[in-house]
Amino acid sequence: MPRAKAILQNEFPYNISARCINREWFQVPMEDVWGIFAEEITETSKKYNLGVHSFVLMSNHFHMIASTPDANISQCMHRLMTKTSKRLTRAGNRINETFAGRHYKCILQHPNYYLNAYKYNYRNPVAAGICSAVEDYPYSTLQQVLGFSAPSVPLVEDTTYENDPEGILDWLNKAPDPIKLEALRFGLKRQYFTSKKCRVLNRPVLNENDIL
Repeated sequence: MPRAKAILQNEFPYNISARCINREWFQVPMEDVWGIFAEEITETSKKYNLGVHSFVLMSNHFHMIASTPDANISQCMHRLMTKTSKRLTRAGNRINETFAGRHYKCILQHPNYYLNAYKYNYRNPVAAGICSAVEDYPYSTLQQVLGFSAPSVPLVEDTTYENDPEGILDWLNKAPDPIKLEALRFGLKRQYFTSKKCRVLNRPVLNENDIL
């Protein structure tokens, strides 16, 4: 079954993720992978006005929240995925393409959906057991938000953190309720974040009032 056509809009941010083919690692040192993504995100932002809110690079996938003022998410992601895939394939001496098919994106049409995706993405390294605190992971834009690293990815102003730095960092480091986390993962698999099908399938629901 073909995937649904991308919804082009400029009102809400998208939660975006993509994984390497066969869940393999990038076969390139992470520092180099980060550099490639940082350069291509920067160029995509310049060319297509992509507004990046957060970006987290893992060993075989990435998570990003981004806005498209020009309602051109397809153009933005086509360029970003094509350019990074070619460079990573070449750098890693791969035969296959880098990514397993297309990227996944979910429209975060409520501020709390955005907050939950924000926390989920920045906690990914902690959940994977790579580090014990979100601020310790080097391949995350949280490093530059905190001032721990020089800016390498052009970011939209992070009002989530700037409005309450200590409170937000404590919140990010607090493990979420497992049931709410399951509901979030389910909701992020849809074009618009939703919990309607969670109810139909007797899954936990994450509504507009819930925050991880």
